[in-house]
Amino acid sequence: MGILAWIVVGLVAGVLASLVMGGAGYGIVGDIVVGIIGAFIGGWLFNAVGIATPFGIGGTIFVAFIGAVVLLIILRLIHGSVRPA
Repeated sequence: MGILAWIVVGLVAGVLASLVMGGAGYGIVGDIVVGIIGAFIGGWLFNAVGIATPFGIGGTIFVAFIGAVVLLIILRLIHGSVRPA
């Protein structure tokens, strides 16, 4: 997957995760970073549980979204507060 695809997947996953978690997001760059880190976390989680990773761009976005939600939960637990909308 090329760098542009990583950026698009990261942006979509980061924005969706921010919306689901009830925040306003972290800006375009922050959402991309959250989404890309989420892709690694999601891939690790799917592998650890033994679930086959869905293929295609939709599957990649789904895995990155799940990882991004987990990342945002961890960040909120560490910071101890919910980011204002």
